[in-house]
Amino acid sequence: MLNTRLRLIFSLFFFSVLSISAVEGIGWAEDLPKGFCYIDEYIPNAVCDVRYYGKNNFVGERVDGYENSRIIITEVTAKALAEVQNDLSTFDLGLKFFDGYRPQRAVHHFVRWAENLADIRMKDSFYPDVQKKNLFRDGYIAAKSGHSRGSTIDLTLIDLKTAKELDMGSPFDFFGPKSWPSNKEMSLKVRSNRALLQEVMTKHGFKPLKEEWWHFTLNFEPFPETYFDFPIR
Repeated sequence: MLNTRLRLIFSLFFFSVLSISAVEGIGWAEDLPKGFCYIDEYIPNAVCDVRYYGKNNFVGERVDGYENSRIIITEVTAKALAEVQNDLSTFDLGLKFFDGYRPQRAVHHFVRWAENLADIRMKDSFYPDVQKKNLFRDGYIAAKSGHSRGSTIDLTLIDLKTAKELDMGSPFDFFGPKSWPSNKEMSLKVRSNRALLQEVMTKHGFKPLKEEWWHFTLNFEPFPETYFDFPIR
């Protein structure tokens, strides 16, 4: 009888822990929509700097939907990125991830921020030469983002020995010509680093964006017409 009671107590405790974890939003892979994963499931040593989870971004605050500092991506994209990482590792280089899947509510947050022309607290760091009123016109902010389809990634190259980022000539999410991959005014070193990133990414099925050196989308993304809105937990 005592053993039966102990088993019952243990079972109740175990299921209560699971319930609390779910309420508090602890990330469980099985809670993700089918076809999605956390990037560290395929790249165990993934280096991530989830900018929209903190304040070091053009908005200047945590963005809606980013409830954890993890990168979520579609499984097919994660597999392709693992191949990229494997290629780079032979040269003691690796990938550092800034953003992957982006909830639609985060995009709405960006739109509200862009419409508030009085909020320019991050202008000097991220858009010093761009007028905020022109962000929609110039395509920096839009009502929908490919990130919400789950197969777009923002990333850079790092030295695996030092964990330092390679010089790309502009910070991540910098609005302006300095971030254009084809900008010939950048130094030879910067252009070489950008070319290396583009070469290895396109080799494994990604297409670049002409305005952002860090932005790549899988060519044959599994959800080309679906914009998801589940939070990152």
